[in-house]
Amino acid sequence: MTDTLATAHRAHARELWALCYRMLGVAADADELVQETFVRALEAKPEVSSERPLKPWLFSIATHLCVDRLRRRRAQGYVGPWLPSPVDDEELQFEGPASARYEVVESASVAFLLALEALSPEQRAVLVLRDVFDLTAKEVGELLHESDANVRQLHHRARIALERYDASRIRLDDAARTRAREAMEKFFTALSTGDVEAAQAMLADDVVLLSDGGGEYLAARQPLHGPARVMLFLSRLIELRGIPSGIIVRHVNGGAAIDATYEEGKPTEPPRAVTGVNLDASGRIALMFSVVAASKLKRLT
Repeated sequence: MTDTLATAHRAHARELWALCYRMLGVAADADELVQETFVRALEAKPEVSSERPLKPWLFSIATHLCVDRLRRRRAQGYVGPWLPSPVDDEELQFEGPASARYEVVESASVAFLLALEALSPEQRAVLVLRDVFDLTAKEVGELLHESDANVRQLHHRARIALERYDASRIRLDDAARTRAREAMEKFFTALSTGDVEAAQAMLADDVVLLSDGGGEYLAARQPLHGPARVMLFLSRLIELRGIPSGIIVRHVNGGAAIDATYEEGKPTEPPRAVTGVNLDASGRIALMFSVVAASKLKRLT
């Protein structure tokens, strides 16, 4: 059995991690639950044959672990806005089915993972398995131990909840990534040089800023709406922390982000921030998201 699990780990660990990350949005939690899935397989010693392959069993265990983790996370609450932990694009890849509703990169984008937060844990599981991994309703029902009818109902409700996201989807290709990177660099250059008017002109009228400190560091405790509030927050942040001592532009979650480090400050002041943007159809910044919680940045070296 140990040899079988070792082979299964080599064959399926990456895909299981892809599932867990899209279910949870936190890389460290995905790491933990993939490991726990194989621990349970080692303890349970499931029967494996050509008629009973191990992969569905592993997917079932991992999905149930994710659903339980989501329930606990919601019961515990979160300090301020929640954002997914940023992950380099290379680590997000897996051999996803070409026929899936949401392709591999989009299904790990910040916008998509935020949209999934509106779903119940069960709806999220069904939608990810159906629309990212392209499983049939029957296959999902077998994994979740649900009837086909219940799977279809959960899927229908999840699709309704994602209608707003679907209506504003922007293709995450190289051209879109380049546009976002150029807009982000232009915005932060204007901001750092004190050209507030130029920076504000790049913000959409309905722009939203989300800042995730995870209770570790000072961050905006509520989403900030509108150009004026966003600019006020960022201007005060520069007054407080100054210009970053180091900046790296990274490709994370299907988009570009600025990985900024700062000189040592007060214990409540974050030493690092990874900030990205989403553009609207006109090319203006519609969403700005900044992760400063150290626990969510450990994977980025």
